[in-house]
Amino acid sequence: MVATETPSELTEKGAQTRAEILRIAVDRFGRDGFRATSVADIARDADVSGTLAYAYFDNKKALFLAALDADVADLIHCGVSTVLETPGDDAWRTTLIITLVEALDHHPLAHRILAGKEPDVADRVVDLPAMEDLRLAVVARIRADQESGLIRSDIDAEPIGGGIVNIFVSMLLAAVQFGTEEILHRGVDVLSVVAAAIDPID
Repeated sequence: MVATETPSELTEKGAQTRAEILRIAVDRFGRDGFRATSVADIARDADVSGTLAYAYFDNKKALFLAALDADVADLIHCGVSTVLETPGDDAWRTTLIITLVEALDHHPLAHRILAGKEPDVADRVVDLPAMEDLRLAVVARIRADQESGLIRSDIDAEPIGGGIVNIFVSMLLAAVQFGTEEILHRGVDVLSVVAAAIDPID
C-alpha cells in the first residue's frame, strides 16, 4: 500500500517549503541585493525547483518584498519582546536600544535596506505592521509605568511612545552608518533625553 500525505501534512509541508525559500531569500538578497540575485539562485539554495518557488511567489519582486517584510518584522519583534518582557523600571529602554542594534547584525536584508542599498523600497520599512506593533508595545509600557508611578502621569503616552520608537529607529539607521559599538556608546545620551522627557521630576 502506498502511503499518501493528508491535506494537513501537505499544508504543513508547503508552509515549511515557503519558509525555507524566504529564509534563503533573506540571506541572498541581503548579501547580493535585488539585481544580482535570481529566483533560480534562491530556489537552488533552498533545494527546490524554480517553478516551485513561483508557486509561492508571483515573481522576483514579490519574493523580495516578502523576504524584506519577514526580516524587518523579525528584527522589530525582538524589540517588542524586550519592551513587554523586561522587568524593572527604566531597564526596558536600555534593553530596547541594545536589542535592536545588536539584532541588526543578524538581519542581513533589513541591514541592507537601512544602509540605503535598495532605495526603491526603503520607505516600506516604516509602513510595516511590525513597526506599529513596536509603537503599541512602547505606548502600553509607558501607560503601565505611569500607573506604577515610574513615568510622569501628565504626558500623553501615544505621541511620546511614537517619538521614542522614531528615535530608536533613527539609531538603527545610525548604527548601519557608523557601527554598532559607536551607537551603543552614544545610546547613553539618547536615554538621558528620553529620561528627561518622561521620568518623574523629584
